[in-house]
Amino acid sequence: MGKLIIISAPSGAGKSTLINHLLSIRNDLSFSISATSRSPRGSEKNGVEYYFLSPETFKQKIQNQEFIEYEEVYPNCFYGTLKSEVDNALKNNKTILFDIDVKGGINIKNIYKEKAISIFIEPPSIEALKERLSKRNTDSKEMIEKRVAKATEEMSYASQFDVKIINDNLDTAKKTIETIIKNFLEND
Repeated sequence: MGKLIIISAPSGAGKSTLINHLLSIRNDLSFSISATSRSPRGSEKNGVEYYFLSPETFKQKIQNQEFIEYEEVYPNCFYGTLKSEVDNALKNNKTILFDIDVKGGINIKNIYKEKAISIFIEPPSIEALKERLSKRNTDSKEMIEKRVAKATEEMSYASQFDVKIINDNLDTAKKTIETIIKNFLEND
């Protein structure tokens, strides 16, 4: 059977950078594609970045209990992980890498227990996180404040993860996560 690698972090902690690094150096990882009820953005394609579902279809799948976890982020804007995707990957002895919010990560870990490792990427401080978000130049000051407030809440869940990596030095964080993943996959 395959295994699950769950990576969660507040926005701006460096999660996507670390995930992209892992995917670039390990060909034995399959990236989990989430479902969403929002419309594709830019060049996003169904089945590549997300499975794009109508809000009605998403709600029907919720009723049918087809999700391991899901969240309604805004009214009628859902994100979730389909059970069928995870079950198929595990049956085919694949290791699935999740880029997921903290609550979803905790839910997946609780379901799959020892088949999964949950890793929380933490910024060195809230001040450093605010600075990183500002340097991105992708959000308004109001949105940065919202992300910082959400990050503060998300960081309160860090103790529920198997491993916490403080990303205060990217090269060190990359080496640390590489070692954690290697040890997890080599031990049965």
